[in-house]
Amino acid sequence: MSYCEYCEKQEAKEIHKKYHDLCYGFPIENDNELFGRLIMEINQAGLSWETILNKEQNFRNAYSNFTIEEVAQYDDIQRERLLSDAGIIRNKLKVNAAIYNAQQIMQLKQKFGSYSNWLNENHPLAKEEWTKLFRKTFKFVGGEIVNEFLMSTGYLPGAHVKSCAIFAEVLKSNPKWKEI
Repeated sequence: MSYCEYCEKQEAKEIHKKYHDLCYGFPIENDNELFGRLIMEINQAGLSWETILNKEQNFRNAYSNFTIEEVAQYDDIQRERLLSDAGIIRNKLKVNAAIYNAQQIMQLKQKFGSYSNWLNENHPLAKEEWTKLFRKTFKFVGGEIVNEFLMSTGYLPGAHVKSCAIFAEVLKSNPKWKEI
């Protein structure tokens, strides 16, 4: 069952419907929001997406509203703060990845002007090529994490099935899909 089909069901929770209808597959150009989505996708590994959606505001609060420049500067005190924050996922590998990935994005911003520019510069790539690129650049980014990150931010199609009412809206707002 696709995410679209699940969200159409009466028993689907409102948090899923809201994310599906307003966020999933729509392009994100803001670097901090792209970084935030990457943090959320990494933290979802091994857990339900619902758990992550329910903790989104906690992640925002814990990670300086996803401000890349601030997270890149986190030290051991900030790392320990994150690891003791019951409102987020307290996994050392995921916390370390968020800080490392923020530092990597800072380097990308120096070279390309923004994280978004780096993504756009590499677009379009096949899923396998994206995964290779992400693994070379970031930590804790396997194929499924990369795929979901790219679909959820509009860099890869597949977030919505064609019969979904939101599909046309995403297509209209996302010129990247036309390039694939």
